[in-house]
Amino acid sequence: MLRHLTAASVLAILIAGPAVAAPRPLSAAEIALLNRVSWGASASSAADLATMGSDRWLERQLHPSPADRLPAEAQQEIDALAISHTPMATLVQALNDQNKAANLITDPDQKKVAQTAYQQAMTDLARQAATREILRDLYSPDQLQEQMTWFWFNHFNVHEYKANLRAMVGDYEETAIRPHALGRFRDLLEATLRHPAMLRYLDNADNAAGHINENYAREIMELHTMGVGSGYTQKDVQELARILTGVGIDANPVDPHLNPAHAADFVRAGLFEFNPNRHDYGDKLFLGHTIHGAGFSEVEQALDILARQPATATHISRQLAVYFVSDDPPQSLVDHMAQTFQRSDGDIAAVLRTMFHSPEFKASLGTRFKDPVHYSISAVRLAYDDKVILSTSPIQNWLNRLAEGLYNHETPDGYPMTEASWDGPGQMAVRFEIARQIGSGGAGLFKPDGPGAVDHPGFPTLQNALYYGGLSDTLGKPTLSALDQAASPQEWNTLFLASPEFMRR
Repeated sequence: MLRHLTAASVLAILIAGPAVAAPRPLSAAEIALLNRVSWGASASSAADLATMGSDRWLERQLHPSPADRLPAEAQQEIDALAISHTPMATLVQALNDQNKAANLITDPDQKKVAQTAYQQAMTDLARQAATREILRDLYSPDQLQEQMTWFWFNHFNVHEYKANLRAMVGDYEETAIRPHALGRFRDLLEATLRHPAMLRYLDNADNAAGHINENYAREIMELHTMGVGSGYTQKDVQELARILTGVGIDANPVDPHLNPAHAADFVRAGLFEFNPNRHDYGDKLFLGHTIHGAGFSEVEQALDILARQPATATHISRQLAVYFVSDDPPQSLVDHMAQTFQRSDGDIAAVLRTMFHSPEFKASLGTRFKDPVHYSISAVRLAYDDKVILSTSPIQNWLNRLAEGLYNHETPDGYPMTEASWDGPGQMAVRFEIARQIGSGGAGLFKPDGPGAVDHPGFPTLQNALYYGGLSDTLGKPTLSALDQAASPQEWNTLFLASPEFMRR
């Protein structure tokens, strides 16, 4: 491995000073595993894997700590965000009041200013959510949990620019998705159903007896659980929509006046509400099961049925295999994962364990093309593992330019995970520019947000102990030859981050 060590790289290492080093070099297979299960290899994650070994490290990833274990600087940035200490219901109510006040203004110019301020306040809350997610993706040692949080958000997608969802996406990710990312699928399914972001996005807040809205019922079956062509009928969609009547949102602090016959069925938690006045109490026949009119317990029965459908086990297993293994994963692997899903009653960690220990998964290491989030996060993780960035705005901007902005996919199907979606010439040109920005300096990552902020650029040294302790062995001869001809450390960094090998995980 040391044959690639040039005088220039030695000088760069000496100038940079001591770096975090793994206790032992990692094999190419271990580097590939790290790149697949985490958001990308870094010195600290390599050290963890080298210390624990692959099997123990994988189990640690499948069963993360219940609390964040971030560097103090990153945790301080998260703790300073309004979304970290103010309940979503409080934020939404304040914004509702702000919007009402703006709409009451009669002067056109003043009204426009007030309405713009309202929109900016919502946008700021969404940016805070993205900041928290990015900092965790970059610096959390519980990398699989953070990756699965992103996966499940994409699976149960909501679009931040519908209605007031920008004020909700942070809480949706934090309370509905993240706690269940490696838990039971059934719990995750209900957590998303109970969240106002989902109910607003897919219009179930407008679903009431006599005014049925089928949007959410259809997407639960088509996208969230069983999948297209899995045997359910339009009648099943209609029956599920009836079951979901009354499941909605209420920002009014005063409870509604309830019909005494069903008043005991009223459910309220924050902005979530099950209003029996709006519910269809007739019996339903759903997927061959008779569900008697009983209020919110009907919803729970329907979710139990959906979560235990063999089609759901297959659909979820295929989605996971596409994300982690291949655009077209082997049916044998999907079947094996689906068996684990059914046997474990939807234990996500158990399904992932089956996949991680499969020969198909091991054979695929190093072949999956990185989507924009993977590419951007992995580049910054490698460059600044030991130096917490002060602004995530550049990363958010990169993702928007690469057409995979966080919380910004308009339709409920989420971003595609296939290679053809992300490997076009325009995409690669932007990636090269990002590689140059990161490789040549801080790229604005060390300039705090806000007026008058001073940039403190950092210069990453990618020719470090991790590179010579494993990363270099993953590179082909053309890439090694190009790196050897780099005229400066900045050019070397750019070429490495833009290399074909770095585009894959």
